[in-house]
Amino acid sequence: MSEDRCEIYCYDEEKVKRVQTSLEKVKPMDTAQLFKALADPTRLKIAYALVQEDELCVCDVANIIDSTLATASHHLRLLRNMGLAKYRKEGKLVFYSLDDDHVKQLVQLAFDHSKELTTNGTSAR
Repeated sequence: MSEDRCEIYCYDEEKVKRVQTSLEKVKPMDTAQLFKALADPTRLKIAYALVQEDELCVCDVANIIDSTLATASHHLRLLRNMGLAKYRKEGKLVFYSLDDDHVKQLVQLAFDHSKELTTNGTSAR
């Protein structure tokens, strides 16, 4: 038998029930969708750029990620549809920003953590 598994069925039933009750009140599927949207390297680059600069024109995003306007627009639209980004129009220009501080904090924390792993000699697999 593997050493990383318990040999009993349930150690602390009260904790298990508390967490199960808590999970019923939150929406794990919505949270998973957020991580799914940010799991794409291109969208994560875009989110990071929007953390750094608060607001960027679609054409600037395309240049940052070295893509076409169509590709940048596609990724930005997906982030917007997922509720992670918002946009405003100014004449022929469209500017995007992250929707709220929670998203900014999440992206910044992820990059900070990645830097720590690299600094400590641990690399992502």
